[in-house]
Amino acid sequence: MATIDFTGNMQDLSTDVGFQFKFYCEQCGSGYMSTFQRNDLGMAGELLRGASTFLGSMFGQAADSAYHVQRAVGGVQHDNAVREAVAEIRPMFNQCKKCGNWMCKEVCWNANARMCKSCAPLAEELETSARAQFAAVSIGNDLNLEEEHRLKAQAELLAGRCPHCGAETGGKKFCGECGKPTAAAARVCGKCGTRANPGVKFCQDCGEKL
Repeated sequence: MATIDFTGNMQDLSTDVGFQFKFYCEQCGSGYMSTFQRNDLGMAGELLRGASTFLGSMFGQAADSAYHVQRAVGGVQHDNAVREAVAEIRPMFNQCKKCGNWMCKEVCWNANARMCKSCAPLAEELETSARAQFAAVSIGNDLNLEEEHRLKAQAELLAGRCPHCGAETGGKKFCGECGKPTAAAARVCGKCGTRANPGVKFCQDCGEKL
């Protein structure tokens, strides 16, 4: 069996009619496909087996023989194909001198440090990642704060009393005792759509008269 010296993550996609291999980066898992190499003996066996369906068992026996011959020498051909695939794909990988893993140059390699990005992260990428995490945390905090305010305002409405007769309103817009508007009957600004507090004459966001 041919030795694969730059990555252990190889997928053999070979069939009877040809050889092809896919190599994966040991860090990000990106796959790189080798060029398909035709197996002439395998192709001949396939043609003979196809002809046997029309021309009788003699060709079928010949096809079986070719198939077994292909199987007998396929190991050598397969190893040669692996070596050619390794020679083709290896330039796309580098070995980290610190961790020893083979990494793809496209994604996981720090060319300046001559190490993988896990062992020698790029400052620019770390900064971008940190900023993104900070933004995500900030947005999450803002949303949590808005939700707290909303729940607090909702609780106040549910526990509110009618400003006219003092009856409990249960958060309804009109009092069940006197029929007058309650604190929940806040108006909406026709210009900006902001919910206005009861009793105010002008929108507190845009100044529009209510």
